[in-house]
Amino acid sequence: MKTSGNTILITGGSAGIGFEIAKAFSERDNHVIITGRNEERLLNAAAKLKNVTPIVFDVTDKQDIETLATRLETEFPELNVVINNAGKAFYYQLNGEEDAAALAEEEIVTNYLSIIRLNQRLTPLLENAGEAAIVTVSSIAGLVPNHILPTYAASKAALHSYTQSLRITLGKSTGIKVYELLPPLVNTEFSTVIGGQNGIPPKQVADDLINAFETDTYEVLTGKTADVFNLFLSSPTDALQAMNPGVDLKQLAANHA
Repeated sequence: MKTSGNTILITGGSAGIGFEIAKAFSERDNHVIITGRNEERLLNAAAKLKNVTPIVFDVTDKQDIETLATRLETEFPELNVVINNAGKAFYYQLNGEEDAAALAEEEIVTNYLSIIRLNQRLTPLLENAGEAAIVTVSSIAGLVPNHILPTYAASKAALHSYTQSLRITLGKSTGIKVYELLPPLVNTEFSTVIGGQNGIPPKQVADDLINAFETDTYEVLTGKTADVFNLFLSSPTDALQAMNPGVDLKQLAANHA
């Protein structure tokens, strides 16, 4: 997949991983369209980039998706890359006082259902491009969950499965390439409450995506995700332990024996 001369839509492009991806591509002679719900934050981000168009947009709003798609068809018919980066996460215990179902609903709509809607709506536009790509940003937690991100992990697991099916489907019928970016803990404002300062820099994630485009690597196991994935292949229990370091899984098993 080419890394320059593209017109790229990035949802949630005003901060964190999304902003770094926007910056990386804008510096490589691509036109970048970034979206976000907060107009002030979005415009501040756009002011730091070149060759960028900011659009206020809520991925969870069905009408917003239709409005955005219509605008893209009219103003940016050359659109050939969609990067689904917008996400939501809640950190809590399943046996706490939080309404787990309500929190899960928000995560599922943002991290999964909205991506399906947007991709399906924009696929016909991408099919008109000579070379096109869809990127989903899932997570290491979509492979092996962390129990303090229970329903976030579940939403990303659903996204991982969907992405694999989308890759096969579009691979059979179109020229659209489907990439999945699977970051570990990343040092962003989004992850501050779970120790994001200990994570990898968001620039590393963006650089890994650029490299994946250049090499047509469709599952991008960035940072420690590759280690966890390989551990999962050899021992799912050890991988689960690695993702939940504060829990003695062997003792839990013994308690329930």
